[in-house]
Amino acid sequence: MTDTADIDNMPFEQAMKELETIVAKLEGGEVSLEASIEAYERGEALKKRCESLLKAAEMRIEKIKLGADGKPAGTTPLDVE
Repeated sequence: MTDTADIDNMPFEQAMKELETIVAKLEGGEVSLEASIEAYERGEALKKRCESLLKAAEMRIEKIKLGADGKPAGTTPLDVE
């Protein structure tokens, strides 16, 4: 099993960059089966981290409400599914 403890505190940009590197390596096909499995497991953990950070960011984003005159009248939380 791959050690993924360091991923828990990784910023989005770093996690995404590493995930892209892993995908490119796996797509290249020049990695042993065991190394491919480890890379896949780490990639899955990185994907979950990115999804979690994006979800948290979505929950913080607010929409600007416009009044009848078209001017900003306040904010409401972004519609989260």
